[in-house]
Amino acid sequence: MQKLLFSLFLLLIVFSNNLFAQSQEPRLITIDEAISIALENNYTLKQAQNDLELADDLIFSEKADFLPSVSASMNGSRTSGQQFLFDRFSEGLDPFVNVTSQSISGSMRANIPLFNGFNNILTLKSSQSNKESREQQYQRAKELVIFNTASRYLQVLLDKELLEIAKQNLETSTTQLSQVQAQVELGARPMVDLFNQEAQVANDELTLTQRENTLALNSLLLIRQLEIDPLGQYDFEVPELELNDLPWMDVNLKALVDEALTTRSDILSAEASIAALKYQLQINKNSLLPSINASAGVSSRYSDQYSIAGEDVGFSDQFFDQQVNRSLGLSFNVPIFNNWNRLYSIQSSQIQVKNAELNLDNSRMQVIQEVTQAYNDYSSYVKQLEASEKSLLASEKAFETQQERYNVGASTLIELTQAQASFVSARSSYTQSLYNLIFQEKLLDFYLGKLKGDSIF
Repeated sequence: MQKLLFSLFLLLIVFSNNLFAQSQEPRLITIDEAISIALENNYTLKQAQNDLELADDLIFSEKADFLPSVSASMNGSRTSGQQFLFDRFSEGLDPFVNVTSQSISGSMRANIPLFNGFNNILTLKSSQSNKESREQQYQRAKELVIFNTASRYLQVLLDKELLEIAKQNLETSTTQLSQVQAQVELGARPMVDLFNQEAQVANDELTLTQRENTLALNSLLLIRQLEIDPLGQYDFEVPELELNDLPWMDVNLKALVDEALTTRSDILSAEASIAALKYQLQINKNSLLPSINASAGVSSRYSDQYSIAGEDVGFSDQFFDQQVNRSLGLSFNVPIFNNWNRLYSIQSSQIQVKNAELNLDNSRMQVIQEVTQAYNDYSSYVKQLEASEKSLLASEKAFETQQERYNVGASTLIELTQAQASFVSARSSYTQSLYNLIFQEKLLDFYLGKLKGDSIF
């Protein structure tokens, strides 16, 4: 009996959880919210942010190199063994006796480079350039996250629109099937029309299923892009998409290319990296110059064997007065021969600078190609949208006409089916052309380095 009650209790819990899950409303996410979520959760951006913090710490460390380096030490020792005592020797006694002595010594020393080929200044500038490069890389990574999120979101919106078209088309086919069935029963239409229409409904049901699967798959990819719980319930808001003006149609292509070359974050990052490498090259060249360093120090010690005129001297008098030593130093070092290691470092830095400049030139050519191709595709998509809009209006009128003619017996089912297929195809083509054009606008923004995520639509 207890096992039965326990089983019923578990079933009640499972049923309650399922009922709660079914009644829970899906979370509605807008395009702006999706971008904010992606920017907050993306692990690549988090890693880039950590690199920026590390670059700040490095700059602080480089600034601290202008200060002197200070070190302090304290030593204590206890020794036992025979020692030669002159006083016992002068008295005619055995001068070698076993003595246990204790001593304490301490020192503090400061060093500061007066001249090291301006390496501290160059190293600081190199670190600042590296930080600027990382900042631009972080900005480009943000733009990439925004672009990928917007692209995934647009694809989901397109799938939802195509799914709605498939639903309406299936509804129209089902209505026509009812009409054909009634006409066949009255003997006004042949039985073959009924079979053809049933086949059409089955094909439309298959299309609907395929659209649903495509929407589910692309929604899952968008959820993965947002890095949120894949088991959650989500719905994505369809914003109002209007193309009142076409911002890129009257813009000169050369102006777009020049803008991209001056504003793209990846180009700016590459330029900053080259600047950092040039500073490093200068540092390696300056390693052939002499260096000048200054130092200052103070030290003291105490020993229990220390005495003056046979009288022991206390710790305070020894350590803080009588055995205190102070020093000032100046060193001048000239590099003469280091197995050509410095020369190799210079040559290596020169090669790194040349390779970085070659990569920058290649990146600029890539930018020119991307912007040119995106602009040409944009112009093509504008024409496609205009053509698909005309086709949609014409096919809609043709379908309405064939529907009226079929209802009065002036047209065949095949003609009506063809008109319906053309109308559905035109609606799908128009929707795809619209979203392709919007996507191409975002692609141009991305290639120009202007995709900031403040307002996607």
